Amino acid sequence: MSSFRFIHAADLHLDSPLLGLASKSADYAARVEAASREAFDNLIALAIEEQCRFVLLAGDIFDGELRNFQTGLYFLDGMRRLSEAGIDVFMVLGNHDSANRFADKLTLSANVHVFPKAKAGSKKLDDIGVVVHGRSFPRWDMAEDMARDYPPALPAMFNIGLLHTACAGSEGPHARYAPCTLEQLANHGYDYWALGHVHAHAVLSDNPYVVYPGNLQGRHAREDGPKGAVLVEVAEGAVVSLEHRALDSVRWLALTSDISACGTRTEMLDMVRDQISARCLDAEDRSVALRLSLVGASSLHGTLHLDGAALRDDVEALLATLSHEIWLEKLIPATEPPAVAEAIDPSIAGRIDIEVQNLAKAGHIAEALEARLAEIRTKLPAGAHADDFLEQMRKEIPARAAALARSLVSEAEHAPD
Repeated sequence: MSSFRFIHAADLHLDSPLLGLASKSADYAARVEAASREAFDNLIALAIEEQCRFVLLAGDIFDGELRNFQTGLYFLDGMRRLSEAGIDVFMVLGNHDSANRFADKLTLSANVHVFPKAKAGSKKLDDIGVVVHGRSFPRWDMAEDMARDYPPALPAMFNIGLLHTACAGSEGPHARYAPCTLEQLANHGYDYWALGHVHAHAVLSDNPYVVYPGNLQGRHAREDGPKGAVLVEVAEGAVVSLEHRALDSVRWLALTSDISACGTRTEMLDMVRDQISARCLDAEDRSVALRLSLVGASSLHGTLHLDGAALRDDVEALLATLSHEIWLEKLIPATEPPAVAEAIDPSIAGRIDIEVQNLAKAGHIAEALEARLAEIRTKLPAGAHADDFLEQMRKEIPARAAALARSLVSEAEHAPD
């Protein structure tokens, strides 16, 4: 067997929107819209640059009901570029592709082989001693185990299984389509299982290799960190290197910052700036979409929750001082008020605190709350869920209001003269 390289990619979701990034400007909207295509272009460029013999696409090339025919043409152009470089492509259709009316009707270049839906098939590359086995989803909600019916491994060949699946224990939030087990795949006799469907990169086994490359481009805050494909080198019938290459165009960053130790708003913003700057180093020259959560028991709790617009303005301003292009997708103030000593505090703030606690227990708040809940009830659908929601509000709102007031009192007491 000769030495060769290949790329394993999955879940391209071409032209999928980056959820949560509302348009701020025409330039911003265009940058976000182009992200999945730029990641796809990076994939094509990597395959050509590394002189790969073939590319594996393990499903979900498109994003469900593809409505823009230009997306299909963009994909065809990428396949043509690989063809001109002498690179073959093997692909299966995943659940999103099967939900699409014309994903399997595209006229692909001769270098692309799409595996059938009816049953698993095999395709040989005799010049390098490789055989790829695969099957496309016959329907979007495929619930049967497809891997068990894949052909047996061919002797004296490097056998690859191309499969879109929720492998047990690795599916996370993803639907359990075409479920299988790691033990089942490991015992099938193949040298490499190229999986798709799960959007997080994972090497489930290295003997044999069972790999999820993750998706090419993160689409929302839960898909943070580097996204891309796997570059694999094979020599003498065995994998000698496997490397995940980041190909994403926009990098999602989810940062939780504990501001408990910050006594002032300036200290908080300085600390948050340093944390964001450090985390952005891994993004290199990519644009960053940031979801920032502020947590911890903080004396700043009251003002942060009272004026969310001012807090967002402050964070946006500090982002503008950083070298990266950073978009604040969401800001979540999830702090708590600091603990209050049980001993009686004779200071003015202490006496106010006692009055706040008494008000929370008095009937005035309860009366006002019941009146407001009565208005809300008229807008809710009838049923147990509405009753449960109202009861939860009845229990939580007085305590939350008191905690907010006490936090503001504490903050005012410790403010500089």
